[in-house]
Amino acid sequence: MPGHFTKTEIEAWGGFLSAFALIDRLVEEDLQEHARINHAEFEVLLRLYRTEAHRLRLQDVAAQSVLTRSGVSRIVERLERAGLVTRENASEDRRGTYVVLTDAGKLRFEAAADPHMQFVRRVFLGLFDDAELKQMASFWHRIVSQQMSRP
Repeated sequence: MPGHFTKTEIEAWGGFLSAFALIDRLVEEDLQEHARINHAEFEVLLRLYRTEAHRLRLQDVAAQSVLTRSGVSRIVERLERAGLVTRENASEDRRGTYVVLTDAGKLRFEAAADPHMQFVRRVFLGLFDDAELKQMASFWHRIVSQQMSRP
């Protein structure tokens, strides 16, 4: 069979995929239960919350996430209907749009953040010591850096 993996490669790749799928499902369930939002919505709120003005251009939100621009637009629409964000036209560029976190969005994010962090520590981060986390972080950085440097 052409292109087969070694046993170690199968365990590494298959283990990553299995762990990712499991943790992604658990994160979705936890955020729905405790915050009534999904993971993608939480990520948009997180990115907005971390900025000084609690606002980002829509294209920047998309660039920082794993979703397409249209996917981010759909999430922003849902968050806007829920009163958690608003949109503003960019004064410097008529085609641009800013996504702005509302006070309700700040409150929803703040209410979700601590329980979510505790959950992530319980199901993932807490399984590893500091040296393992540093090594793991270097693995993720290597993957992202290599892919981001591709033409």
